[in-house]
Amino acid sequence: MFLPHPVIDQLDESQEAVWYEHFAGTGHERPRAIEEGVWRRTQDPANAVQSGWAEGQDGRRRVVHYRYRFDLDYTFPVPRLALADLYLYTSVRAPEAEIDTYLGEVRAWLIEGRWRQTGDGVWAKGDLRVTVTPYDVHPQDERGSRDTPEGFRSLDVVFVSEDLQVTRTVRQLPWDVLSGGIRVKDKRGNPSYADDLGELKNHLPFQVELGCGTSVEAGVPPLHFLHRVYRVTERTDNVMKQTHPFVLSPQKDTLVKEMLLDATAKADELVAMFRFSFLARPTAAHHALKALHDAGHMVGPVLQHNFDLLAARAGLPECFVRRYDQKIPPVPLLAEARALLVIGLHADHRSIQKRARERGMKVFFVDTEGLEEFGRHSPYPLEGPQDGDVVVRDEAIPTLVELCRQLGVELTAQSCPVHTPH
Repeated sequence: MFLPHPVIDQLDESQEAVWYEHFAGTGHERPRAIEEGVWRRTQDPANAVQSGWAEGQDGRRRVVHYRYRFDLDYTFPVPRLALADLYLYTSVRAPEAEIDTYLGEVRAWLIEGRWRQTGDGVWAKGDLRVTVTPYDVHPQDERGSRDTPEGFRSLDVVFVSEDLQVTRTVRQLPWDVLSGGIRVKDKRGNPSYADDLGELKNHLPFQVELGCGTSVEAGVPPLHFLHRVYRVTERTDNVMKQTHPFVLSPQKDTLVKEMLLDATAKADELVAMFRFSFLARPTAAHHALKALHDAGHMVGPVLQHNFDLLAARAGLPECFVRRYDQKIPPVPLLAEARALLVIGLHADHRSIQKRARERGMKVFFVDTEGLEEFGRHSPYPLEGPQDGDVVVRDEAIPTLVELCRQLGVELTAQSCPVHTPH
């Protein structure tokens, strides 16, 4: 694999302008040319169904952390969007016999993939370097005072682009997340259901928290797309098997194998989410929010969980809350806001809704409470709406357009395109 790796071969002038206005530079609330993700899969009584936890058999663990930097490449006459730097970290802990077998498989894949050994546990191919390090006791477990179950070992496999200096803060991030413990799911109350957001008119102005629902409507894949790309959760079209168990066994983890045998082909998958996000355009839902913001009915920045910048590209201020360095990030809940409108977000991962209720804000949800996968619609109820909350079980576009109509907020034809369901 060679860098820069193409993501979009040719950008037109408008796309180039979007890059420099919204993605490039450092004058934003976060480095927008960076895509980053962390998964830590552990065994615990609280996740026994997904993790296979059982008394005395709870030592399995898998950590995946990626961080990519994108940029424009002017090598050719027409600029292209490219992956400039790659960092992909994997760590697996399993019974010793499984790790020994896995280590043998990794070495065989290195040979089959024609990697060249350049040092003890270090191989090179093209512009990538990979390190393979087994541990009887992982140094991060020593650092975190975590016991290693008897008979278990760990193996780290790390891919990094040549000459990329990975900071200690970046290397430490997944382990800091791990130390925060697993998230305990919210207990659902008894929200009321409504056909539209008519009741929101009695609680103006409102703030907005955006999940992936509006992004999916714009053509950006949902989060479980990344679960498949990074092989962290088993996804199946078996209608009888809906638990989506964690991939914890090294023999079921194909991510490292795919990278070692053909990193270039796998890279096309790794960059797909950023490509989809960049090519997406704000929908009528984003433009409706902008119109409501301009009219004073919506206040504050969008509390944003997505990195596609669709709200920003519609002209709205954003506060990015999908953070790993802070489990409960601070958010600007404004004193004048009387309600929080949560759109397309399944769970209150960052306690924003909880904090809004504590401030006396009424919480409204817009969510289909379902997802499309393998060509099938499956129920996906909101995790934690409470007594007094209101749920509109519908898509964002028709719901927000109707809210604008009820409030007398004008939408132009350009900001309200015909909606084509996915």
